[in-house]
Amino acid sequence: MKRLVLVFFLIGSLISARAQEKLSMQECIRIALDNNLTVKRSVYNVETNRIGLLSAKGSFLPSLSFNASGSQNYGRNLNPVTYQYYQGVTKTINPSVMSQITLFNGFKNQYTFRQNQKNVAAADLDLQKAKNDVIISVVTNYTNVILNKELMENAKFQLNSSNQTLEKILKQVDAGALAKSNQLSQEAVVATNETNLVTQENTYNLSLLTLKQSMQVPASNQFEVVVPNLTIEDMAIPQTPEDIYAQSTQSLPQVKSALLKVESAELALKAAKANYLPRLSANFAMISNYNSASDGPRYSMGALAPVTIGYVNGNTSMPVTTMMQQQVQVADHYKVTDQVTDNLYKNLGVSLSIPILNGFQTRTGVQQAIINRELANITVKETENTLRQSIETAYNNALAAAKTYSAAVKQVNSNEEAFRMTQQRYENGAATYIEYQVSSNDLYSAKSALARAKYNFILTKKVLEFYQGKTIEY
Repeated sequence: MKRLVLVFFLIGSLISARAQEKLSMQECIRIALDNNLTVKRSVYNVETNRIGLLSAKGSFLPSLSFNASGSQNYGRNLNPVTYQYYQGVTKTINPSVMSQITLFNGFKNQYTFRQNQKNVAAADLDLQKAKNDVIISVVTNYTNVILNKELMENAKFQLNSSNQTLEKILKQVDAGALAKSNQLSQEAVVATNETNLVTQENTYNLSLLTLKQSMQVPASNQFEVVVPNLTIEDMAIPQTPEDIYAQSTQSLPQVKSALLKVESAELALKAAKANYLPRLSANFAMISNYNSASDGPRYSMGALAPVTIGYVNGNTSMPVTTMMQQQVQVADHYKVTDQVTDNLYKNLGVSLSIPILNGFQTRTGVQQAIINRELANITVKETENTLRQSIETAYNNALAAAKTYSAAVKQVNSNEEAFRMTQQRYENGAATYIEYQVSSNDLYSAKSALARAKYNFILTKKVLEFYQGKTIEY
């Protein structure tokens, strides 16, 4: 039982520790990059293009294949070794080695190889673009979380302040120093602040859920974000949108990828036009055969020996002889290996193919390649316009946030001083409860507006720095 209790205690401790886990922005980005399916798909797209590049390299190499066939024949058939017909059952084996290499095909292989090189480079840039999209999404959602957390803390402070005021009013009402209406009014303020706190808690939880979704982790994963100490030290944005755009085209991958795809489309068009040109290739073959009809005793011409070819005047005692080679049996069988070696045939040739008509396949392929090139050019313009518009929007948002932040700082300073004075007057009986409450609400609204302006400016400025190739760090 003690062990069981200890196990439950340890499990509870682990769950509690997990619930208290805190993640920094960089840790959230790392988790998002590990889990994001678009990034994973881009990784496989890179590998697919690398395989295509390997295939393009292989087109420069000769082809080589080994073939073999065997058969059993019945009845009258031709013996390819002796070119004589044989009646009966024979077995044949026909091995061969074939090789071919392209000598010229209009430089199609070269264009295809260079095209695949461009595709690999573009796929690498697309992968980086997918990662950048994830980073921007996580940074935006992470910033919203810490903003809403600060607004929630402000709402808690406002509720706590109103509860303290209510306690003071209750004491004064009990002492007969204030009317009951003051208590009711303050209770309504407390209820309003409780509603505001619930709203801010819901907003915070929703922003945390959005962050989890951008990280592609279940909503049940319990963690808190690390709230960095963010301060605005420099509100100046020295670069113009044009300067930032010029830097972004050099640092961000999307425009580079689009331009590489245009180059790839140009090379694809050249490869398609190469099909109009003749094709020259070299061929090599080694062919042999075996036939069981020739599988019998093997003879070879032996040494010279005297052979009697007649007699002088019929006198057997006076033979006439000559020297002739004698056939000598050298083997009982004409084996497979011996026949294959003896029957070996080699061929080396060159073939030329001139395209004349192929059902408009080459023509339509060239036309489609031209269309693909034009579409790639349009994609470049779209990418450039999208990037330029994003930078211009972020730049205008940063300027507006800077102005809003400056105004909010002045407003908070003024409201803090006004609230301090109103609070003193209220405690001394020189100000009404309504004046005190209005001043308190103004201060709360000003602080909330200041928080929004601060995080909005910090986020937009970080995004502009990201467009310039800088790393976003909190």
